[in-house]
Parts: sequence; C-alpha cells; structure tokens
Amino acid sequence: MIEKIQALKEQIEALSASNAEELEALRIKYLSKKGEITALFNDFRNVPNEQKREIGQKLNELKTLATDKINAIREAFNANAVADVDIDLTRTSAPQEIGTRHPISLVRKEIIDIFSRLGFTIAEGPEVEDDWHVFSSLNFADDHPARDMQDTFFIQRNPADVLLRTHTSSVQSRIMEHTQPPIRIICPGRVYRNEAISARAHCFFHQVEALYVDKNVTFADLKQVLLYFAQEMFGPETKIRLRPSYFPFTEPSAEMDISCDLCGGKGCAFCKGTGWVEILGCGMVDPNVLEACGIDSKVYSGFALGMGIERITNLKYRVKDLRMFSENDVRFLEEFKSAH
Repeated sequence: MIEKIQALKEQIEALSASNAEELEALRIKYLSKKGEITALFNDFRNVPNEQKREIGQKLNELKTLATDKINAIREAFNANAVADVDIDLTRTSAPQEIGTRHPISLVRKEIIDIFSRLGFTIAEGPEVEDDWHVFSSLNFADDHPARDMQDTFFIQRNPADVLLRTHTSSVQSRIMEHTQPPIRIICPGRVYRNEAISARAHCFFHQVEALYVDKNVTFADLKQVLLYFAQEMFGPETKIRLRPSYFPFTEPSAEMDISCDLCGGKGCAFCKGTGWVEILGCGMVDPNVLEACGIDSKVYSGFALGMGIERITNLKYRVKDLRMFSENDVRFLEEFKSAH
C-alpha cells in the first residue's frame, strides 16, 4: 500500500487543469466516494496492525495534499476570473460626486500665484486682534469712525481692546514690528465688520493685502505692480486708472479702477456707464506707520494695497449676491467645476 500511496502522491503533486470542468473531474477521480484515495482508505482494514499507524498517517497526508492542491487550482481560476472583469470591486454601490473648490479659494489662490511671481511671500496673523495692531499702529486716530461699535466687533473693551480684525493690515504691522526691510509680503485672510448682511455686504469677508518696504520704493513701483496684477488677473488688454483717495495708513492714497471687460470700456450697466470698475485701494505707506513699527522712515519707504477677494470673484464670475459665497449651496458650487 505504501507504494500505491507514493504513486498517487506523485500524481497529485503534478495535477493541473485548464478549466473548471477538468478540475471537477480530478476531484471526482481522487476525492469522491468512489475515488482512488477513498479506495485506499477502504483497504486500510487489511493492513497489518503493526503498519496501521504509519500507513494511516500517510493516507491522511495524501488526502490533505489532494484537497489543498484542488483548492489552490480553484482559487487561481477565481482570481483570473475577477482580473478579467473590468469592475472596481472596492467602489461603493452609490455614485460619489467629485467635489469642487470654493470660488473664493480659487480666486485667492490665483491672486497669491500672481504676487508670488513678483517675489511676494505669504504672511498670516490672528483673526482675534488687539487695538494696537488693527488701529493705533496704522495711524488711526482715537476718534476714527472705524473704532466705533457700528463698524467693529469688540470682544473686550477694557482694560485693553480686543476685537475681530477689520482688515488684514494688522498682519502687516506685526511683520514690520519684527522684521527689518526689505519686506515683500502678501496677507490673505478673513476679516469682520459689523454690517447688515445683504446681497452687497456681509459681516465677514476675505481680503488680500500686499506690502513692499525697501529703500527707494516709489509710487511708480506701485503702479507697475498694479498694472501687472490687473492684466494677469483680468487679461492683457486690461487698463487701470488711479484716483486720489484717503486711507489713514497710506499717503498719498489712491483707489484703482480697471477697464470694464464686458463693454471694453465703452460703458454698460455693469460699470454704470463709466467704462471703469473699482477693485482695490492702495498708496505709499505713511511714515508714521513705519516709525510706529520700528522702521526708519528716512531710510525706507514702501507701498501697500488691499482688495476684497469677494469683489474680485464677482468681477471674474459675475456673482450678484455675496451671501451665496457662505451658504454652501452645492448647486452654486458645482458651477465652478470648469474653473479648476
């Protein structure tokens, strides 16, 4: 019997099948009730007692070998069958919608990319600020209207004013306090103002401000940066116009308009017939601001500019209601898939 067991073992080790039918035929040949291994177990009763232990062990090993061999071939068939099916079995049964970036995030990134090409780096600061960095260091008078509760969210009034920042200029004052020129930064972030929420205004919005301080910085440098930004953001045919204005932290100050890209500057309802659309404020950093932050205004000069990201987003995508930016309506966000 030992010779029969050894012969069957060699056959089983060499088993192969090209399809499921051949595999089933092999299973029947060796493991069915009338199979060759079952026949050996039936002959086991004729084995002398002194050989029963050895032969019984070899029979069990033979049956295990045959079972494992046939199962291995079957698993190989199943694996090949799955590989031939072009289906991702790890996917969920329900379709998953691909998300989109928020339009504010898209425009914020585009603005940062434009200024980064000019050597500006990102600077950030806290949204909960103190009076010094938001107002006093930026040349705001003690009785300036922006300090009033109607414009500012105050968290604590005494002994020291703590508030939600009303502009990202506070980041500029923090950088100037601890950094000597040259300084070339861009400050994106969320700001807060105590205003009634409507289609044209909100109690929070997003700003991007830029600051450049170095020796011999002039208004001509500012104008060139503004022209480069406008043409990169709105197209190479865009023209700019600077109008005199007033800001406590810059002198001289200006507001910048761009030519309306809807009418090409001829005048339409969007630009109210003027051919121009305002997008930002700018100016040369007031010497008082430089001195308050520890920078010698007799040696250094600089310019600053700031814009609302929502304003730029409106101009690029014609969003008429500011509230849509914060309502998280999926239908609104899906409109910006093609903007990625």
